[in-house]
Amino acid sequence: MCVENTPPPSGRLTRRGVLAGAAALAGTSAVLTGTARAASASSAARHGSPGRRGDLVVEGGRLLDPVTGEVTEDAVVVITGGIVRAAGPRGRVGRVPRGVPVLRAHGQWILPGLVDAHIHLNTAAEARDAVLKGATSARSGSTNFYQDIAVRELARQAPEQAPRLRAAGVFVTPDLGDTILADPDLAPLARLRDGVRSAEALRRVVEVNLARGADTVKTRVNERAGLPEQDPLVQVYDHEQLSTIVAAARRGGKGVLCHSYSEKGCHDAVTAGIRSLEHGAFVGERTLHEMRRRGTYFTPTLTAIAGLAESSDPVLAERGRAYLPVLKQAVLAAHELGVPLAAGTDSSGGTVDPIGREVELMHAAGLSALDAIRTATTGAAKLLGFDSTAGRLARGFAGDVLVVDGDPLADLGVLSRPARVVRAGFAVPAA
Repeated sequence: MCVENTPPPSGRLTRRGVLAGAAALAGTSAVLTGTARAASASSAARHGSPGRRGDLVVEGGRLLDPVTGEVTEDAVVVITGGIVRAAGPRGRVGRVPRGVPVLRAHGQWILPGLVDAHIHLNTAAEARDAVLKGATSARSGSTNFYQDIAVRELARQAPEQAPRLRAAGVFVTPDLGDTILADPDLAPLARLRDGVRSAEALRRVVEVNLARGADTVKTRVNERAGLPEQDPLVQVYDHEQLSTIVAAARRGGKGVLCHSYSEKGCHDAVTAGIRSLEHGAFVGERTLHEMRRRGTYFTPTLTAIAGLAESSDPVLAERGRAYLPVLKQAVLAAHELGVPLAAGTDSSGGTVDPIGREVELMHAAGLSALDAIRTATTGAAKLLGFDSTAGRLARGFAGDVLVVDGDPLADLGVLSRPARVVRAGFAVPAA
């Protein structure tokens, strides 16, 4: 959890070469996608239908608006150019564009695409899998070699292949490991005996991230829960170090998400000014009150902690069993205090968990079904700065749609098994 090691890029790297490599990856995708779209347009012309540009009408299902909780029967959602132009009951939508593909959702429910506020996407296959499992928008929890920067570009060039993404770049952590090879400007840090701990070193990693185009900065205050040899209650950065990271990120106009477990670590991170607290199993009432006062978000990643309980490693399994009920109590306490919550799976290591599972666990922690859905729609969207783009289906919002076989307010499990996913007006084909 929180970044599995993946092999570094091969060959000799320079800063220009690294940037060119990421551009080439995105460009290759764009070329392939462009070729596919050209072929599709040619086929469409032969069959008298429009070319692919994110035009779609979804009609006939029950539409849920997470903002109000209102359910609209026999709804119609009109998407053109990847944007919702109208959404509501059939009689009020008005004229539907002629010749636009139609996705019929009779007997099904229609929701906005979900938002995974903490996920690690290292490959194009993982990015596509996240979309297929319902996450049409996401925030990276960091990658080892700036893969998330390229995934973000892939999402812009071919939206059906990746979620709309906020990229975090590389982890600001004491031991960079092979991530030291992610950018030539990180190489001088390899000579530090104590790792990335000094103010100068912390600023260097943040500045390299910002130079590479990161949208947010990821750091830690505690060791990892997913490694049996580490103790997640041991603190690795103090308040002063965390403040240095936050200040460096703010100079670039960015916020910080912080991996955390212990109450002291959580409190140090929150008072240092982080934007969101990740995991936070042992966050206490004092810190939750501070989070509410500051508007700090809580992304508990219940899915990841529940996954530890199923581990074959006895240390991790016991850790998961002990942490999960404590974390659920923290989630409910945060919700009752008015701390904003965001859903995130912390998927990593090649496995993408459905964001719908996190929504189920939010409900199991004590949130109502609607409030649990909001953590993966309006709540997470606001954290990511997508609150006028994602999280609901209304005029001007992105044409990201989830069609499910059942009432999510009665059975949240349907969110983990989407019948169809639409990303920016493109119906995503099943794998």
